[in-house]
Amino acid sequence: MRDLDKPLGTRGRRISLRGPNPDAFGQWTEGIARFMGTPQFLLWMSLFCVLWLGWNTWAPEDWRFDSAALGFTALTLMLSLQASYAAPLLLLAQNRQDDRDRVSLREDRDRAERNLADTEYLTREIAGLRLAVQDTATRDFVRSELRSVVEDLTDDLRDSLLQELRQQQRDTVPEPDTTTDTLARLTDEQIAERAGKRDH
Repeated sequence: MRDLDKPLGTRGRRISLRGPNPDAFGQWTEGIARFMGTPQFLLWMSLFCVLWLGWNTWAPEDWRFDSAALGFTALTLMLSLQASYAAPLLLLAQNRQDDRDRVSLREDRDRAERNLADTEYLTREIAGLRLAVQDTATRDFVRSELRSVVEDLTDDLRDSLLQELRQQQRDTVPEPDTTTDTLARLTDEQIAERAGKRDH
């Protein structure tokens, strides 16, 4: 008794399930469909029909193979057979073209989405760079700041030099005599008055 839980092996199959290669068959159908849509196909088909009709109309009776009295039944049958095979071949070729177009549209959509994402990223980066550049010090701003620093340093140096000079003067100049200092402050009249008081 067969075990139905397991799939049937390839050796147990008597009929091969191999089908035609879809890609090769599709390329073949597309080639036929492309040829049927060319002026060469119409020219050869028209030439074939003219030769068929001419042969079966003017050839000797024994050589004819399609009766004109019956309305060229064999030709009608061949053209119907050709049309019945041409329609599915054209549909197969159209389906393959639709599949290619669908894949192409999907790739274009993905590419457009990637481009949009890249554009948005670049826009954000450019906006960030503009903001960073606005915060960056310009050359004139740096120059003005350096001028103010130089002026501050110059003032500080001047003040420190003045303090040092005053300190040196204090250290080198002797203490002034109080009497000389007082005499220097007195006017001539006050000196004359004091001198008169001493004489008395």
